[in-house]
Amino acid sequence: MTFIYNLSIRVYTFLIRVVAPFNEKARLWIRGRKGLLSQMAAKIDGSKPVVWFHSSSLGEFEQGRPVIEAFKAKHPDYAVLLTFFSPSGYEVRKNYAGADYIFYLPADTRRNAKRFMQIVKPKAALFIKYDFWYNYLNQLHKASVPTYVFSSIFRPQQAFFKWYGGWYRKMLKFFTLLFVQDENSKQLLAGIGINNVQIGGDTRFDRVYDLVQQAKPQPIIERFVADADKVLVAGSTWVGDEELLCRYANEHNIKMIIAPHETTEANVSRVESSCTGKVVRYSDAQADESKVDGANVLIINCIGLLSSLYRYGQLAYIGGGFGKGIHNTLEAATYSVPVVFGPKYHKFREACQLIERGAAISISDYEQLARAFDHYFANPDDCKRAGQKASAYVDEMRGGTQLIMKELDAVVK
Repeated sequence: MTFIYNLSIRVYTFLIRVVAPFNEKARLWIRGRKGLLSQMAAKIDGSKPVVWFHSSSLGEFEQGRPVIEAFKAKHPDYAVLLTFFSPSGYEVRKNYAGADYIFYLPADTRRNAKRFMQIVKPKAALFIKYDFWYNYLNQLHKASVPTYVFSSIFRPQQAFFKWYGGWYRKMLKFFTLLFVQDENSKQLLAGIGINNVQIGGDTRFDRVYDLVQQAKPQPIIERFVADADKVLVAGSTWVGDEELLCRYANEHNIKMIIAPHETTEANVSRVESSCTGKVVRYSDAQADESKVDGANVLIINCIGLLSSLYRYGQLAYIGGGFGKGIHNTLEAATYSVPVVFGPKYHKFREACQLIERGAAISISDYEQLARAFDHYFANPDDCKRAGQKASAYVDEMRGGTQLIMKELDAVVK
């Protein structure tokens, strides 16, 4: 099985090279790994012991960020190495100030893993959520390096729990400790003899809480919502969401702040033309704040602002539920705002739990969306109670970072 795995890594790398001339993401994947181990050897000077964090992509990085920053703040005498598998993580965070070294992860061949260990000599290794790489985990295990995965979640459908999963289960035994999100994951692992497990929650809750604490005032938004008592904030929306949202905004006297997932000119123009009232783009309001006066729709046609916006609404809508799946619900929930989203949410544990607690509603069509919005806007006390349940859920789930730091503190002393 190890032979087949190693062969598959080489085949995968070959295929990436084949498609690279035609695919930007593949091109970045290959370019970022050219001479990578030599670059690492030149930059990692050994002046400080290294703790290694690995993230598959941007979402996992944001999940692990509270742990990285807590570790860096408490242990400045250690260097933090951050690696990414995907260009969507590395290219966005390659200049992240919280790590001393940031690289792509070299392809998981036996030779690369051995050379990596010789260069880095990690004192501890932490994998965020998943991205299990056999050769790296094997080398860490052979070198007796304390190795962890955190914010992980396991499901019966995964290969670890299948009749053919013996080789996959071997990887789990390489870990010193697995911090899982819930009791179900812990029980699943116990069923296959993996007992080096602790429930450590989901560090995304710590991350969104940190974002709330760091949020800065937004004068343009404050001017747009001034004296409005019915404000809807819609984040990470797609076409299926935007058609319903614009229709509601056209038919009701509300203020809507909408942050499309795609901020291309074509998509922003399409959203703009779908709304019949006065529509303002955030970029235009930056040049002249008075443009938001009298507007009922504000389009956020830039990135990096959304996590600061939900506090300005009485109600939040999270996009993606009419496509592959909903986006982040926790940023809105942290601000004590009830959440509404489309039908494809069942794979997202926090969305299910928000619904169970009466803090969120899933809708499947315009009629259901209108009923949910109408109810919350017409019943501010119900809206407030649902929002309080949302923020209480986030508060309850925080604390995973502290558990992981307690383990790391013992390792690096």
